[in-house]
Amino acid sequence: MKEQDCLRRFLFEELGVRGEWVRLHTSWQEAKQHQQLSSVVEEQLGQLLAASVLLSATIKFEGSMVLQVQGDGDLRTLVAQATHDRKIRGLARTNSHVKSGLLTEMMGAGRLVITVEPEKGEPYQGIVALQGNELADVITSYFLQSEQLETRVWLFANESYAAGLFLQELPAQESYQADWARISALASTVTKEEMLTLDCEQMIYRLFNEEKVRLFAEEDVVFECTCSKQKIEKTLFSLGREELMAILQERPTIDVDCEFCGGQHQFDKVDVEAVLINHSVAPLSGTKH
Repeated sequence: MKEQDCLRRFLFEELGVRGEWVRLHTSWQEAKQHQQLSSVVEEQLGQLLAASVLLSATIKFEGSMVLQVQGDGDLRTLVAQATHDRKIRGLARTNSHVKSGLLTEMMGAGRLVITVEPEKGEPYQGIVALQGNELADVITSYFLQSEQLETRVWLFANESYAAGLFLQELPAQESYQADWARISALASTVTKEEMLTLDCEQMIYRLFNEEKVRLFAEEDVVFECTCSKQKIEKTLFSLGREELMAILQERPTIDVDCEFCGGQHQFDKVDVEAVLINHSVAPLSGTKH
């Protein structure tokens, strides 16, 4: 049985370097099943989903992390969300047919916005410009900018699997710069086929068989959409009675479809009145979703 839908952390015991590995299969299939994606767009979304798992395991928080890549090209938007307990979802939006090419050729001028929404406390964001040939370059730039630590990310995806490898320096030893240069050079020899087919232990042996590496237990990754009728009702309530009634004058129901999971929610005039009454009694919390 292939190791999949899991995150593995690892540590070079004698060096100032740590790492993470992720491979998605079932969770990747479920995340994209309600979207009509070309193979080109599919590959980019798979890479971003793998990145979201790696980043969610790197930054300490309880809540959710959203990676949103926006541009003015044919590939307009990529969104991936991962929670601290490894639940993921994602979507892609395009203007027209997207031709295969470098990231900036597909997305044009744009940016990556990383938003952490903790269960307690205020959300915070990091923003980095879309620079480089692929998503991994943009993620790497984000870490260099935000944490000032040497970091490298490798991301791969096809229609069946999405995978990622993450390395970061831990400058605790005098020789860490030389260690980092050697380990990152070895990691750079990894291929797409290896990342999508080898289990974590096999890949670590293939890349770093002369190093002492401690591999930690699997952390399961699953697809789960966080949409709910309650959240949709809060959104409708925020529009106000006047706007809701204006919509209902034009059509019999307000239909809300979730792009992440294909869930469908329908509200007629009676439902909308109930939403307005229920949510006016219970004040909206300040929590951001």
